[in-house]
Amino acid sequence: MLRTPTGGAGHGTAAAADERAMSIGTVLLRLRDEFPEVTISKIRFLETEGLVEPGRTPSGYRKFSPADVDRLAQVLRMQRDHYLPLKVIREHLDALARGERVPLPPGGQGDLVDDLWGRDRGQATAARIGRSELLAAAEVTEDQLTEWESYGLIAPGPGGSYDAEAVTVARLVADLGRFGLEPRHLRAVRAAAEREAGLVEQVVAPLRRHRNPQTRAHAEATARELAELSVRLHAALVQTALKVRFH
Repeated sequence: MLRTPTGGAGHGTAAAADERAMSIGTVLLRLRDEFPEVTISKIRFLETEGLVEPGRTPSGYRKFSPADVDRLAQVLRMQRDHYLPLKVIREHLDALARGERVPLPPGGQGDLVDDLWGRDRGQATAARIGRSELLAAAEVTEDQLTEWESYGLIAPGPGGSYDAEAVTVARLVADLGRFGLEPRHLRAVRAAAEREAGLVEQVVAPLRRHRNPQTRAHAEATARELAELSVRLHAALVQTALKVRFH
């Protein structure tokens, strides 16, 4: 057991624990060997999402324990190898921490689609649906869908099929329509979304071209996280702009 010249066993144990604590920069270096695409911003993002809870020094600097680093590696591994959403990863790791024996949830595109459609609402979870299924799921008319397509708000894929996002877009456009917002008013929103998608693509493009196949596979998970951050930023900026106008 470590002891300081003036302290007892308890003080020595605390000192040893403090020596094992790592700064976020040290954590980054430890993770980089297996996860070359990881960044300090990524680690901070995982912290804000509740995936890791490092300690803090009196001055506010993060101090990661070896267990924190192991947990971060688990999170990154499940994202890379199984394409699991962060919510699912957090629930899985929390269950393991409670001593529960839980199998790793299935990954892949099916989980992403399930999340978009909503597992608990009993909706279809097929990756692609037909036009009639879209109309029924979104509860819109043929004329509405045709108009929205003419403005580029919704676009059919190969063979005239649609993905899960089309249902979400259709419902939101219909909801906005109840307030008098027509498709022509939403062209600016679509243009902004395309610009944001372009920014995400710029970031993940180097990952997709990487020689490491694991890094290339991680590009999609990175794109999803960037999209989520972009949406949250957009919402915050809209709220800020409204506060300025109404005060």
